[in-house]
Amino acid sequence: MSYPEPCRMKHTEDTEEQRGLMEESEESEELSEVEEKHHVKPGEKPLSRSKTKKTFLKKRAKKSTTCTQCGKSFTKKSGLELHMRVHTGEKPFTCDQCGKSFTRKVHLNVHMTVHTGDKPHTCDQCGKSFSQSSHLKEHMRIHTGEKPFTCDQCGKTFVGSSNLKKHLTVHMKEKPHSCSVCGKSFSRLQKLHEHQKTHTGVREYMCFECEKTFTTATNLERHQRIHTGEKPYKCSHCDKRFSQSGHLKTHEMIHTGEKPYKCSHCDMRFNQSTDLKRHEMIHTGEKPHTCDQCGKSFSIKSHLKIHMKIHAVEKPHHHSLKSL
Repeated sequence: MSYPEPCRMKHTEDTEEQRGLMEESEESEELSEVEEKHHVKPGEKPLSRSKTKKTFLKKRAKKSTTCTQCGKSFTKKSGLELHMRVHTGEKPFTCDQCGKSFTRKVHLNVHMTVHTGDKPHTCDQCGKSFSQSSHLKEHMRIHTGEKPFTCDQCGKTFVGSSNLKKHLTVHMKEKPHSCSVCGKSFSRLQKLHEHQKTHTGVREYMCFECEKTFTTATNLERHQRIHTGEKPYKCSHCDKRFSQSGHLKTHEMIHTGEKPYKCSHCDMRFNQSTDLKRHEMIHTGEKPHTCDQCGKSFSIKSHLKIHMKIHAVEKPHHHSLKSL
């Protein structure tokens, strides 16, 4: 014998009715809160019911577009939905070439240029092309000399925020990444990986002009300027141009008179860290460059090279005596 269904349906209807009443009750409470908040003081004109309702709706809208995880608010619900992927880790847009996933379609589109090789954004100064307009914008600062990102530790300025971020590790005392071969430590993992190539001998970046190999793409790009003659770094004080940013920086110190590297033993200052290091060996007595022929040591590599010529020079009178 089957039991009639209407009683179950009635129960569902009651539940929905109760839910509706609860929502009405909540709305009424929130509306009362708004009215209480805008409680009229003696002599003040009370808020109209429509204005109170508008205030209430604004409050409710704000509540519905605020992240419950971090409290960040958005003007649109779609903005909140997009933001929530930060917390959930959802990445619905996947590259069909390499399987990498992204939270937004626009980020996938940008990534796809890696596979297509498409570089639609070209510099009108040097002709270099980029896959993203933001990369071109950052590159243009090389030509303009603009460096909007400043280190709050030492005042050094940079063309990009990523460059500043990398630089900040210089000020960090922690160097958690250690080389398993020699024990040298680094603040950044990338620098450790670059260093390890000195032990492995891996030099996967090759110049097609002269077949010289390099450990990093940056070093290869810098080297290729020898062949192309490209000098993208222009002095802001004169018309001199340089192939490397480091060379420009050193040159500009001629104009500014800046000597940021001070000797820890005396008052002498230098515009290059290599000059300071070389000078400090006078105080420490360090002579790291040793002759493999006679064991004599030198503080400067160029002095060792000059010395090596003594061993390379032939002594004809010595040979003539032997022949007698």
